[in-house]
Amino acid sequence: MVRGKIQLKKIENRISRQVTFSKRRNGLLKKAYELSVLCDVEMGLIVFSPRGKLYEFSSPCMQKILERYKKYSEECGISITTKDQDTQYLNPEITNLEERINILESSERKMLGECLESCSIKELNHLERQVEQGLRLVRARKTDILMDQIQQLEIKCVDRQQQQDWVWTTPTLGLGSMQPVE
Repeated sequence: MVRGKIQLKKIENRISRQVTFSKRRNGLLKKAYELSVLCDVEMGLIVFSPRGKLYEFSSPCMQKILERYKKYSEECGISITTKDQDTQYLNPEITNLEERINILESSERKMLGECLESCSIKELNHLERQVEQGLRLVRARKTDILMDQIQQLEIKCVDRQQQQDWVWTTPTLGLGSMQPVE
């Protein structure tokens, strides 16, 4: 069976992306281990998940590998990272994030009924559908909560009714006893 080529681009579905990350991370760590064993090489692999969790593999020790890399890069005149490289890398990312923030803020204002003057009829119809869908979801959640509360109150009423079916009577010996009411 021949595997089809996949297009390398970000996986939009969050769950699929997490599953793919886990599988490929495990494969990468396995390959690193195999390379270190088969070729008797010193190796360090560091992976950070999208949530910031660290995964690493090192043979023999990550600290020794990092020290060796730092020493080597200083000897060769290679800096590990420079401010210019960081700036060149981060500037497009910052611009992208700023654009996303502006879009989200604009969308939020429109959802609140503000800044609608610039919207076309198509955009207003789309916004109306989004608001109606959101309202349906809010009402459904509210209904679920109210139904749960009603069920809890019904259970309390049944319990209270059962308690009221029993009354305290005063026996002739002076000790209290419970007897059902008829």
